[in-house]
Amino acid sequence: VQLVESGGGLVQPGGSLRLSCVASGIIFNEYIMSWYRQVPGKERELIASISAGALNTYYKDSLEGRFTISRDNTKNMVFLQMNSLEPEDTAVYYCKAIKESVDYWGQGTQVTVSS
Repeated sequence: VQLVESGGGLVQPGGSLRLSCVASGIIFNEYIMSWYRQVPGKERELIASISAGALNTYYKDSLEGRFTISRDNTKNMVFLQMNSLEPEDTAVYYCKAIKESVDYWGQGTQVTVSS
C-alpha cells in the first residue's frame, strides 16, 4: 500500500495551493480519505475527511470555507484545495486512508505560508 502526497510548497499569505494524494494497493473507493497536518512540537490534527462515495465531508471548524476536500475514485486520488492561506497553515500535510480498523498514511508534503 502506498499513499503519495504532492502539491506542497512555499506560498504567500492569501495564496492558494492544491494538494493531491494518490493511493495504490487498496480498493480506493472503500476507504474514507482524510487530510491531517502537523507542526513541530504539536500533535497531528485532522483537518478534513471525505466518505468513500464522496457524499459526506467533514472539516475542522476553523477551516471550513477556506479548504475543500474532494476525491476522484476513478484515479484513486484525493485532493485538498486550500485558499486564503495564512502563516498559521504552515505544516506538513498528510493524507490517510481509513477502512474500519485499518489505516494507511502518506509520507507528507510541506506547506509553508510566508512572505
